[in-house]
Amino acid sequence: MQIRSIRAKDIPLARRFAAQGMHYDWYLDPGWKLEMYSLFFWNLECSRASRLYAAYEGEQLAGVLLADMKGEPKPYNTLWRKALVWVVQKGMALVARGAGNVYDAANSSMLEQFCAGESPDGEVVFLVVDPNREGQGVGTALLEALAKDESGKLVYLFTDNGCNYGFYEHRGFVQSGMREITMVFPDRTVPLQCFLYSKRLP
Repeated sequence: MQIRSIRAKDIPLARRFAAQGMHYDWYLDPGWKLEMYSLFFWNLECSRASRLYAAYEGEQLAGVLLADMKGEPKPYNTLWRKALVWVVQKGMALVARGAGNVYDAANSSMLEQFCAGESPDGEVVFLVVDPNREGQGVGTALLEALAKDESGKLVYLFTDNGCNYGFYEHRGFVQSGMREITMVFPDRTVPLQCFLYSKRLP
C-alpha cells in the first residue's frame, strides 16, 4: 500500500466512499441533494485541512485522511473552493432547514468541554475507506502516516453512530465526549449519538 497525494480523477471516488461510510442516505435520498451534500462536505473539509493523505493499492484509491493541524498552512483553502462551499452551503440550508445546526452545536459543546482540560494540536476532519477494503488495514495505514508526521501531538475527531467509531477505539482513541441529538428534516427525523474521540499520536 502506498500513501501519497490524491489524484484529481479519484476525488469523486473519495466522495462516494464518504457517502457510503458515513451513511449520507440517513439524511438525504439518492439524487441531486445527496450529490450536492457530498460535494459540499468534501470541499469543506479540504478547505480546513493542512494535511491530505491518500492510500493506494496499486492504482486503486483505497482511502483518504484529511487533518487540520494547528499552525500549519492550509494549501487546499483556495478561493474557488471557499466560493463553492459558500454557494452549496446556502443551498443545503434551504434543503435541511437548520437540521445540521443541531449536529454542529453538539460538536461545539463537546469540543468546548474537551478543551477545558486539554490543548489539542489538531483534528482529523475526514477519514474514509473503500467499503470493499474495510478490515484490510487502510485506515490504520492512513493514521500511521499522520502519526509519522505529527508524532506526539494530541488530535481529536468527531464521529457518530452512523460511522464505524469502534475503529478508533481499537486504535487507541479515547471517547472524550458524547451527545444524543435528534435531527429533524422536512421528510424524516434522525436520532443520533455524536462522539468526540481523542489520542496522542505515537
